[in-house]
Amino acid sequence: MSPKTTIQVDDEIDRWKWVCPRGHRQWEPTNHHFWYATCARANDDEAEPEFDELRNKKTDETVHRDKLRLLEGRRPTEGSA
Repeated sequence: MSPKTTIQVDDEIDRWKWVCPRGHRQWEPTNHHFWYATCARANDDEAEPEFDELRNKKTDETVHRDKLRLLEGRRPTEGSA
């Protein structure tokens, strides 16, 4: 089993390396996916507010939610064990 990629969500520099599929940085983790409020409010049929992957802007690597470990301080966020 490969190790999970860790994102320190309360570290702005670390968190902002990661974007949603449309390139937004203001995503929020939910139970087992991610959510972006602006896309949820958009009047655009192609805007998907829920998504399962994040892309690292620095490396262009795309990582599925199951392969990410999200930390707030030293504690995992909900659904990120």
